[in-house]
Amino acid sequence: MDIKVLFADDHQVFHDCVKALFEPHECIRIIATASDGRATVKLARELNPDVVVMDLSMPLLNGIDATQQILAENPDAKVLVLSSHKDRKTIVSAIKAGARGYMVKEAAIGELIQAIEAVAAGRMYLSSHIIDKVLDALLVEEGSQEETSPLDRLSTREREILQLLAEGKNAREIAKIISLSQKTVESHRQNLMQKLGAETISDLTRIAIREGLTTL
Repeated sequence: MDIKVLFADDHQVFHDCVKALFEPHECIRIIATASDGRATVKLARELNPDVVVMDLSMPLLNGIDATQQILAENPDAKVLVLSSHKDRKTIVSAIKAGARGYMVKEAAIGELIQAIEAVAAGRMYLSSHIIDKVLDALLVEEGSQEETSPLDRLSTREREILQLLAEGKNAREIAKIISLSQKTVESHRQNLMQKLGAETISDLTRIAIREGLTTL
């Protein structure tokens, strides 16, 4: 039986390359592609793919928050991260968000196919490139002084708005994208500044980039 895959990445060239690489493998079928996180959530809802292959650095909504939204709507959904990020903090954040696997983009196509098949079957899969990072995270003692992110203090909605602000969207544009009133968005913006100790949008943007919420 075919494994239906929704492929999410913000680079069209990467979409085209992956499609070409998967063509000889009849067991895996890419049913749709998405170039931003919000479109990925929408397509996952509409198409109910067997596996969502998710990049993390995407506009409008990053891959970690998109993963959380997909699983909030459908707890049985299966997300496999395919990212260039190999740092422990990002890997752990993705797994905590509910990803069933984590692959790095430098992995061979054969390993990516194995990962998709494993995740579709309900198993976890971690790239051989990052297993040591995951083991390191597991060995951190509970209650140790593990570095935390200021974004941990934010709600899901505040994270969304912070990313959109960092990507240059104004309050009116954000209100339209996430279906809120402009006044509510402005209120969230003020709360963000207070929680993060920011005085300007530029300050918020620097924090968002530093913490990996967006790469812009």
